[in-house]
Amino acid sequence: MKNSTKLSKRHLIRHHIHRIKTSEYARILILRTIGNFLLFSSLFMIVKTFWQPVKEELIYFVNVKIQKKYVVSGDLKNQGLSLQGQSLNKGLLAKAFNIKPVEILTPVDPNFSIVIPKIGANAKVQPNIDASDQKIYLDALNKGVAHTLGTAFPGEGGHIFLFAHSTNYFWNVATYNAIFYLLYKLEKNDEVNIFYQGQRYVYRVIGQETVDPSQVQYLTRKTNREFLTLQTCWPPGTTLKRLLIFAVREVE
Repeated sequence: MKNSTKLSKRHLIRHHIHRIKTSEYARILILRTIGNFLLFSSLFMIVKTFWQPVKEELIYFVNVKIQKKYVVSGDLKNQGLSLQGQSLNKGLLAKAFNIKPVEILTPVDPNFSIVIPKIGANAKVQPNIDASDQKIYLDALNKGVAHTLGTAFPGEGGHIFLFAHSTNYFWNVATYNAIFYLLYKLEKNDEVNIFYQGQRYVYRVIGQETVDPSQVQYLTRKTNREFLTLQTCWPPGTTLKRLLIFAVREVE
């Protein structure tokens, strides 16, 4: 009788220990699952936010290495370039990825678009966008570059203000047009082309400035010459600052 009682107690103890181990294992499994979910979610958000800027940087890096040249349509003969025999002039990297050393940029919309050869930018411009209405300008930025309502149009001799790559929250940056991600690469005398109503207008960069989002006085700049301001978020993939590129129309 005593032996059976001892066996029963041992069985109960073993059963209790087994339940404790099972419960502990389940708790650890749940905690690990939650931890892994949070880790992969964080990695996903980081990649989602910064993939587009990183991608643009990589493309630009490769283009510089192979000395790729973007040419605005109509300038091919003026710059003494030819598309014939391109494969003969390719470097190893260009051959490996079958990259053309010369690429022609034809404006996506001759009625209103921007073409920047140095960074290979080519996008449609949405006209008369209210920069104070978030819903309106975020919708416009999904489609391309936005022209600020109330500023001049090319050929009018006033101040033209174009912006892109803006957002309400930093994690939404990658969902907007990437046309201006590399804007900071522009230097003095670099060329910016705006096509408007079938005409081409050429501007030369004269400088740049980084400002706080609250500094909106640049929208109402007064000028005695045709002046162009390009705006994007800075640093790329964030909404901390605004990068402004200034350019003036090239005198023919």
